Amino acid sequence: MQAKKRYLLVLISCAFLVLCYFGSFRLRQDGDDDNIGLLEHRSYTESEDDSPDDLVLSPRQRRYERSITYKSSQCRMETCFDFDMCRKDFKVYVYPVEERISSTYRSILNVIQESRYSTQDPSQACLFVLALDTLDRDTLSPDYVKDIQAKLMHHQKLWNHGRNHLVFNLYSGTWPDYNEDLGFDLGDAILAKASLSLANFRPRFDISLPLFPKSHPEKGGEGGLLSTRNFPPNKKYLLVFKGKRYLYGIGSETRNSLYHLHNGKDIILLTTCKHGKKWKEMKDARCEQDNKEYDRYDYRVLLQNATFCLVPRGRRLGSFRFLEALQAGCVPVLLSNGWELPFSEVIDWNKAAVWADERLLLQVPDIVRSIPSEKVASYCQQTQVLWETYFSSVEKIVMTTLEIVKERIHTHIVRTSKVWNSHPGALVMLPQFSDNLRDYPFHLHTLGTRPHTKFTTVIYAAIPTLTHSSPLLRLIRNVSKSTNVARIIVIWNSETPPPLWNKWPPSPVPINLIHPQQKTIGIRFFPHPLIQTDAVLSLDEDAVLTTEEMDFAFKVWQSFPERIVGYPARSHFWDDTKGCWGYTSKWTNEYSIVLTGAAFYHRYYNYLYTYYLNSLLHKTVDQSQNCEDILMNFLVSHVTKLPPIKVTQRKQYKESMLPGSKSYPSPWNDPDHFVQRQTCINTFASIFGYVPLVRSSMRLDPVLFKDPVSTLRKKYRKLELVGGR
Repeated sequence: MQAKKRYLLVLISCAFLVLCYFGSFRLRQDGDDDNIGLLEHRSYTESEDDSPDDLVLSPRQRRYERSITYKSSQCRMETCFDFDMCRKDFKVYVYPVEERISSTYRSILNVIQESRYSTQDPSQACLFVLALDTLDRDTLSPDYVKDIQAKLMHHQKLWNHGRNHLVFNLYSGTWPDYNEDLGFDLGDAILAKASLSLANFRPRFDISLPLFPKSHPEKGGEGGLLSTRNFPPNKKYLLVFKGKRYLYGIGSETRNSLYHLHNGKDIILLTTCKHGKKWKEMKDARCEQDNKEYDRYDYRVLLQNATFCLVPRGRRLGSFRFLEALQAGCVPVLLSNGWELPFSEVIDWNKAAVWADERLLLQVPDIVRSIPSEKVASYCQQTQVLWETYFSSVEKIVMTTLEIVKERIHTHIVRTSKVWNSHPGALVMLPQFSDNLRDYPFHLHTLGTRPHTKFTTVIYAAIPTLTHSSPLLRLIRNVSKSTNVARIIVIWNSETPPPLWNKWPPSPVPINLIHPQQKTIGIRFFPHPLIQTDAVLSLDEDAVLTTEEMDFAFKVWQSFPERIVGYPARSHFWDDTKGCWGYTSKWTNEYSIVLTGAAFYHRYYNYLYTYYLNSLLHKTVDQSQNCEDILMNFLVSHVTKLPPIKVTQRKQYKESMLPGSKSYPSPWNDPDHFVQRQTCINTFASIFGYVPLVRSSMRLDPVLFKDPVSTLRKKYRKLELVGGR
């Protein structure tokens, strides 16, 4: 009997040990698999109708929730960041540059110092960025900076053990292990790093960056290469890759196995051993054949003719192939276990990329073939949105990083996942303007709402006269006749005092006079609180639009609330003889600018013009007292990637532009006027980093306009009576 009890006790003990063993193994597997990148394939199985609540349960965020338990001793915003330093404003201070830095790091610092967040006073700063080049921490690199730890001691007071500091890094570690050690103590600093692993990533503290080349443009950047003609996606190749094959060491396993999937037909996976100084000494039996096959294909042609692009890890987890695939509109197939994807805190990569597992390489073709064509088309479109919004330049990468940090600090103005992951993105959505998407012009269509049925007229008066027949009073009378106008605002930007109210014409709507102290031409775009309607009708004091012309332009604008809609059109062009951009008012079929002397636009652009644009742009306008209308066109086209819209065929919109007119002085008669505006375009292009203006040949006219039918059938009958058409 005692023996039976002993056997039973031993059996229970063994069962308990087995349970403990497999239970702990399962717990380790749950945690470790996440850290080494056992990524779920939700990218091709999740529902199209995921709600914000569904996103909270995404694989990445589940990993974050679990990671808190075993990373509790590491930095988080609550433990390693001083929020009190950011109470006033979000300002960034860059240390003075005291030694040579790489061109890439110089671009990063330039972007920060030219941004609206820059401050030269460290006492006003919320965030600090080192002038020591920390981008390349590979000890074998010529850009490696030695003794950073000792150099930080010279700035010990500002450094403050890294608290409220942001450290940028693209490369860390060196041959043979390529670990993530930076070679100095980060302290409490936030790390913005490429190729970050889940094992070392501190959720909601560190920021994962994309790996980008030295040739990446500082500003502007190329657009996406995907054409609408590629929909539905029906390209020559299903899956492609072209890159180095490592014969030994980290990253060699995956790339050495790609030849198993290459079929020379719709799956083209090419590797070469021909890199490094000793490749001939290390080459294997496959190298010669691989190199021949590698040289047969042009990489850019492959990218643009492929539906999916394989992105395997290199020596480090990140790869240049990731951004190259995004730009080409080729859906990235990620083969890098344990990689924390760039900006994953705000970007939903489930809508633009496919995850695979390095340990299950042979399953990749079946995975990509199983994705429905409509899902593939959605992925391709999203790659273009993300590329153009967050990755096409150093400026966008750096500003996205700063915006993520800012949202962690000012949690009351956090932008939604919808804003971050749809055009035009979060960088041009200033949440201080409104917390309602309905108040932004580019979200009205997606929300299924229409803009307000009224507009506010803003008349800029710089050389006003108030005789009974003056252009300003005639313009006010025409505006007030419209049934769509809600308010008339006159910006009296003149040294002469404004007239008494009994001199103004009677109006059924309120007329407000604003006499700004600052006499700058850009004041016409200030977001005045009196402007409560979505639409703003911007007019120069000498514009000669009729009431019907205003009403028709407003009708058109209601269908295109994200664009500038108006009458006077101009164009820009590249002048080969002078090697610069030109500006013309010649009557042609194409235009790229609609002047805001007689145009509608959304009031949010006033807010962007005032608070978003580079201070150098404002300085250019203020010094020239010109070009504010061109700058507004630059801004709107930069945000929307769309041209303005011209309505009807009116050639002249100011009396002073008519031949022989002497009734009203105007800078448009000044021969230097166009030269000055051409200079503005080139200055704006330099600051933006590119010319965002988009050419168009579309013109919208009323139905039955100039048709040989009874005028009673025409809604805007009086438009045909206006001269200059």
